Amino acid sequence: MRKVNFQELSMDYLTQLVKGAFLTVKHGERVNTMTIGWSTLGYMWNRPVMMVPVRFSRYTHELIHEAQSFTVSVPIHKDLKKALALCGTKSGREMDKISACGLTLALAQSEAIASPIIADCELQIECKIVYRQAMDLTLLDEQIIKTHYASGDEHVLYYGEIVSAYYR
Repeated sequence: MRKVNFQELSMDYLTQLVKGAFLTVKHGERVNTMTIGWSTLGYMWNRPVMMVPVRFSRYTHELIHEAQSFTVSVPIHKDLKKALALCGTKSGREMDKISACGLTLALAQSEAIASPIIADCELQIECKIVYRQAMDLTLLDEQIIKTHYASGDEHVLYYGEIVSAYYR
């Protein structure tokens, strides 16, 4: 394991994000992962923070709404396109996506969070949830609403303090 600083993390993460990354969360005994293609990185409240949006309709929302943490696992050199596609189109309510993709879970390196990482990925980001906010579509640009929220299935924005980031 090699720790990574925020600047290095930002460059590698944002380059891969358009191809997809795995958001994994654990609540109780339930674990689920989903593909994300949207998020932000930055500094808020004098800490490094990652924001991930999760739609109300997603199974992951049921878990992350009650959880205190999440991880984002990013494939940098490994070809996980099929796994990213499955985890972005199938629901964890209906199947164990992790097993179906042949992915391996591992406990996170940090003692601060309970959510596991996808060990098959090289870049790992561990986050402790510090804020959550449901979107208010009345405050959003009309064109974005038409393009992304025509059905009204908005996101909840989860802000996680990055407590650890590293390459495996």
